[in-house]
Amino acid sequence: MAETSVTTRSAPGATSGIETIATDRWAGRAIGALRILMGLLWLQNAGWKHPPFTTNSGVGRYVQLGIDNPVFSPFSWFSKHVIIPNLTAFGWGVAIVEVSLAVFLILGLATRFWAAVGVIQAVAITLSALHAPHEWGWSYWMLIGIHVVLLATAAGRTYGLDGVLRPVWRERPGRVAQLLMRAS
Repeated sequence: MAETSVTTRSAPGATSGIETIATDRWAGRAIGALRILMGLLWLQNAGWKHPPFTTNSGVGRYVQLGIDNPVFSPFSWFSKHVIIPNLTAFGWGVAIVEVSLAVFLILGLATRFWAAVGVIQAVAITLSALHAPHEWGWSYWMLIGIHVVLLATAAGRTYGLDGVLRPVWRERPGRVAQLLMRAS
């Protein structure tokens, strides 16, 4: 756990000096809670992404909103010409990715990898829904920002399985252990 490199300076005159998120109890609790909260958010949002996948409801409706209210024209073109014709496969992919995000963030396992996936997924959602009527645009930027924080702080190392399993992975030779070290 002591490997997390984000630091905070104590107020002048404080005795603790410099602490990392991993050793600062309150910072560790906050980042662990944020990680779990994001996992619960993904889980809740995955609940309405189910078949049938049509442009009138669920995932397909948001893809269609991204086409009708473009944020970035190349993404709208891609949505219209690639995603819509393959909406069932795309819908299942979104559902699987978002359930996986939920599970891995809640557990704090391979957190850096899943935080990066969360950034990518949040950017895709932003490109679909940012200009849609009655959407809270700031919430999409916040979603991206929170995942960047989880990525930068290696949030699974505090109150997550990454913190428990990382010493085991460090001792094991081989590529799988090295990949797991990087993903945590």
